[in-house]
Amino acid sequence: MSLDIKVPLSVPQNKREEYLKNYKIATQGTGRMMMFAGDQKVEHLNDDFVGKNIPEEAADPEHYFKIASQAHIGTFATQVGMLTRYGMDYPDIPYIVKINSKTNLMTERFQDPFSNRWLPISFINNFKENSGLNIVGVGYTVYIGSAFEADMFGQAARIIYKAHKHGLLSVIWMYPRGKAVKDKDEKNDIHLLAGGAGVGLTLGADFVKINYPYNLPKQKEVAREFQEVTTAAGRTKVICVGGSKKSPKKFLELLADQIKISGARGNATGRNIYQRPLDEAIRMANAVSAVSLYDYSPQEAYNIFTGKKKFKKP
Repeated sequence: MSLDIKVPLSVPQNKREEYLKNYKIATQGTGRMMMFAGDQKVEHLNDDFVGKNIPEEAADPEHYFKIASQAHIGTFATQVGMLTRYGMDYPDIPYIVKINSKTNLMTERFQDPFSNRWLPISFINNFKENSGLNIVGVGYTVYIGSAFEADMFGQAARIIYKAHKHGLLSVIWMYPRGKAVKDKDEKNDIHLLAGGAGVGLTLGADFVKINYPYNLPKQKEVAREFQEVTTAAGRTKVICVGGSKKSPKKFLELLADQIKISGARGNATGRNIYQRPLDEAIRMANAVSAVSLYDYSPQEAYNIFTGKKKFKKP
């Protein structure tokens, strides 16, 4: 698989090599991103870590790091505090630092969503240099349709520009949400999701993380219709949200359709990986990478998940 990287003009000449290095690390040299999503301790509080069909070990935050260090992934996305507390034991994982997050307590019933920046890029760059961690980029959430979208647009544009200034990648979580957005449209209106992908492009993001309409019937047709989203994003690459835990075989089939039919350039998978015991979670992460990065068939990837086949990077 050839890797043709068009370096954004916002990356200075003296940071092009750093940007290219980070891009190749984050995509494992494929141009696609398999992001292991680990920002839910804020977004979902403790809901995803304790409960029915969730193994006890998932309650330990280090479960994330054990998976990310032993599985074949592209990047692990989480907040800076997690890295300050655990990073010293896991320095080689490629990290995306999530620099804004909000809980699910403040719903649209009370106020439209606004996820404010926690730290400026200069702090993240200093942390990268001082810690020696393998930080390859930053992530930021924008809620289009919120009354505060203009504030988030301004923050996101500056974050992306400054990240590129330091040779870091930028990933934008782009979700329609707020009183102006109907609940059913938040994840299922493909035309609206395409609009969000276009916003990610105009902000200058390298990758834009988009909800995929898993709840709609006729998923093959959905995959074809989702081409509107990947087309709207242009040279910004779309990665699809994994969402809630699903049957492994079905999830891998849907993932293959996103890549091969929809034109997505990867995925951001969290619960479908970490809501499993460690050995199973590692095998699931490898299976997800096999499909999203290396074009394994869903059946081949499922055999990796079940242990019938060993994962091998092509």
